[in-house]
Amino acid sequence: MSDVLERFLRYVQVGSPSDPEHEEQVPSTACQHDMARLLGEELAALGLTDVTVDEHAYVTGTFAASVGAEDAPALLLCSHLDTAPDAPGFGVKPHVVHYEGGELFAGIVDGERIVTTPDEVPDLAGFAGQDIVVTDGTTLLGADDKAGAAEICALLQRLKDDPALPHPTLKIAFVPDEEIGHGARLLDLEKLGAAYGYTVDGDELGGINYECFSAAQATVRIRGVMVHPGTAKDIMVNAITLAAEFLSMVPAHERPEHTEGRDGFYHPTDIEGTASEVELSFILRDFDSDILASREKTLRAIAAFMNGRYGAGTVSVSCREQYRNMAEQFGGKEFLIEYALEANKEAGLAAFSDPIRGGTDGAQLTFRGLPCPNLATGAYNFHSVREFIPVPSLEKSVDMLTALVAKFASRTR
Repeated sequence: MSDVLERFLRYVQVGSPSDPEHEEQVPSTACQHDMARLLGEELAALGLTDVTVDEHAYVTGTFAASVGAEDAPALLLCSHLDTAPDAPGFGVKPHVVHYEGGELFAGIVDGERIVTTPDEVPDLAGFAGQDIVVTDGTTLLGADDKAGAAEICALLQRLKDDPALPHPTLKIAFVPDEEIGHGARLLDLEKLGAAYGYTVDGDELGGINYECFSAAQATVRIRGVMVHPGTAKDIMVNAITLAAEFLSMVPAHERPEHTEGRDGFYHPTDIEGTASEVELSFILRDFDSDILASREKTLRAIAAFMNGRYGAGTVSVSCREQYRNMAEQFGGKEFLIEYALEANKEAGLAAFSDPIRGGTDGAQLTFRGLPCPNLATGAYNFHSVREFIPVPSLEKSVDMLTALVAKFASRTR
């Protein structure tokens, strides 16, 4: 068993889902401290200095530069230690299957075969003959982003075992709550001391992301008028009915299930309430920040229309920015993209760059002044009980990272 596979199998068995219901605290779940402590122990065993595991479950450390690269600017490698709350995240039972083509079988749950087909994931057919890590079908796997953590730690082990491999000073960070939009927000960049960096949090091997959605969260509150239904004529205003009316006016063709590529969307994520009052939550996404702002205006315009029909104050909309498209900040830092593309090619991968239909810690870090594109982990079906990652992809990612850090060993600025 390769070092990266052994680490990955251990990491995913430590439950660490984040929880949007407790986003006001960091980390949002106590279990993330378990993963943070484990990763802190891993970094210490790998010989990193100033290893810190803080009260918010941020893990940081420094890996010394190779001989001759001491003056090169420090490079950050970052992944997140939480897993998504969209599928069960405790009791993960990873196992390795030898895939021969056709359906990729994970397990049987309540009589249902949990499988992934090449129609669902076209890349799957290319993995015939490979070993693939899957779950038993009851939980997600946690490759998002424990594959990234395992690949970073396996890189450090390789560099430790072979001091001749060139690399600058490496700053390592594992952060909590990325899946609920918090992520690297509390990372002390001045103390960290990196000039630029990469997150390792992507999917298809060979991919580099330096464009991401600009993102906002919208909350729609609807106030009804309740009376006894027997005497409700011309008096009752049912908030549930109004919520349905509000949703019917949001452009249906601009929902996630009807969009791809560079299309943005409106995505209703939660609804809670009664006939008296309802709260709707949306996430808004677009690669163009101006179009994202127009999506907010659309929701406010719907609210204004409904207030004209049902009375002032019936519907209110509040919005908050979550992150912006990091492509806006890469002028003069194009070498970060070029190095990543070259490193993938040197590792024997088909390198490509595409926009990520989501966000990463890199977006947040980039807007805070630390340019930080995103690199692939090789995993698929994130946030799902069908999540999987081919073993050779884990291993190739370490080869790619080895080639990448070597390029920074000779940089002077």
